[in-house]
Amino acid sequence: MHWYIDVLKKYAVFEGRARRKEYWMFFLFSVVIVTILTVIDEFMGLKFELGGENLGFLSTLYYLGIAIPYLAVIVRRLHDTDRSGWWILISLIPLIGGIILLVFTIIEGTKGENRFGPDPKAETARW
Repeated sequence: MHWYIDVLKKYAVFEGRARRKEYWMFFLFSVVIVTILTVIDEFMGLKFELGGENLGFLSTLYYLGIAIPYLAVIVRRLHDTDRSGWWILISLIPLIGGIILLVFTIIEGTKGENRFGPDPKAETARW
């Protein structure tokens, strides 16, 4: 749970590096929370239509609330692989872009310090 909270504490921090565990635990907790909120939306009838899509009120609020922390953690994750945060734009290429970005989030980060900062694994190893 602390991985999720740590990302929220760094709400709009686009500098530095994020290890795989930080990114994927935030992603996992977000999926669980969205699933719970979607069930609540469905049960309580908190749906609205926008652009022909049925959206849940609580899940939409949650998405809006974590949009910036999610972008920040994915940029820091790209930094860990020694890539610029601008690589996030590759996801705009249909299908292939999303797969490439997924691979970038899965691969191990560079060992030691890189141009974006010290190795986050080395920092946690000292604690």
